[in-house]
Amino acid sequence: MVAKLSEPTIIADADVDPGHNWKRALSAPGVMNVDFEERINFQRLHRYRLARTRQALRNSQLGALLTFDGNNIRYITSTNIGEWSRDKMCRFALLAGDSSPHLWDFGSAAAHHRLHAPWLETTHCHAGMLGLRGAVPPDAGLMRGAALEIKAILEDNGVANMPIGVDLVEPPMLWELEKVGLKVMDAQQVMLDAREVKNQDEIMLLNVAASMVDAVYHMIYEDLKPGVRENDIVARATKMLFEMGADDVEAINAVAGERCSPHPHNFTDRMVRPGDQAFFDVIQAYMGYRTCYYRTINVGTANDAQHDAYKRAREWIDASIDMIKPGVSTDKVAAVWPKAEELGFSSEMECFGLQFGHGLGVALHERPIISRLVSMDNPLEIKEGMVFALETYCPAKDGYSAARIEEEVVVTDTGCRVITLFPAQELPVANEY
Repeated sequence: MVAKLSEPTIIADADVDPGHNWKRALSAPGVMNVDFEERINFQRLHRYRLARTRQALRNSQLGALLTFDGNNIRYITSTNIGEWSRDKMCRFALLAGDSSPHLWDFGSAAAHHRLHAPWLETTHCHAGMLGLRGAVPPDAGLMRGAALEIKAILEDNGVANMPIGVDLVEPPMLWELEKVGLKVMDAQQVMLDAREVKNQDEIMLLNVAASMVDAVYHMIYEDLKPGVRENDIVARATKMLFEMGADDVEAINAVAGERCSPHPHNFTDRMVRPGDQAFFDVIQAYMGYRTCYYRTINVGTANDAQHDAYKRAREWIDASIDMIKPGVSTDKVAAVWPKAEELGFSSEMECFGLQFGHGLGVALHERPIISRLVSMDNPLEIKEGMVFALETYCPAKDGYSAARIEEEVVVTDTGCRVITLFPAQELPVANEY
């Protein structure tokens, strides 16, 4: 039997007010809470994210949102059970009409939420399991039971005759939803609508996350010397981030020497050598909010080709930063970056991600996406309160070195502010000879 839902929730203006005060510096307090100053107001953050989701749902043709994407689940319900759940497809959440969210979580996690997540209705925290990506076959009936439970909730809220939006789904679960008479449509665009403008708490979390990577780059700068391996840097950075309070270190690229061109997007056990150009990307999350933060550092010395590559990468990223303000379309930003052919690639698809912009939030890639591949014909408007990363890449004329730079920016009412603060205006040379 499905519990009767609460009365429809009205979205208060205060809940969707992002609360920006651009007259003040962007705050990056410590990772602890204190009683003598306001830092992150998590209750306000919870209300804002749920209100933004409800607003986006009302603006769509959908009656409900069913989310299996862990980032969307966290945004709607403010719950998380860590990296373990990332690829299991075992958690899901439902927002039906104006009701409070329902959450199905793994086993005893549901009971834990009833005790420790008072912003969720206790009757809406369910234990759920769909089969762990087929390990329990669909014939066992878990997906069928979940589809019937979901439909009952939709009927109780009067939205069962409207399309239900789904972001990610296993094919057998999709078929079960259709078998019980539900029309399934895409929910990911609705969720991206909700997530694109950050409130003051989200910006503070993103700024704290960036400050953690500032510190990691200082460590890398000090430790980058001959004999250190790419994987050593990755291990030290990962340890340091978790010690500072990261809740996820998604990936760290460490690329040095002849591996720099073309960009391999990974790391190996290659030893750093004198004169190497090396670049790194730190992708991690603090309280769910991501960084994507590249820096290039030379080892001991740098030649003219490496300096020139860095200078051009810096010019391109500065040109794009200068373009950022509310109302500017992403095609105008992408236009200041070189074409794929200028970098030696045959197409923009092959060059994708090298001259690139992407939103940051509870996911690594949110709106806006900025690239010559998609922005020239399908531009998006840049909005106040967006937070995104801009990244450029330039191969060196020596045939193997390359420079990679990335800055994270917060869009203000008149322009933008850079929150990635490890010095990068000129090529850093670590342990210079």
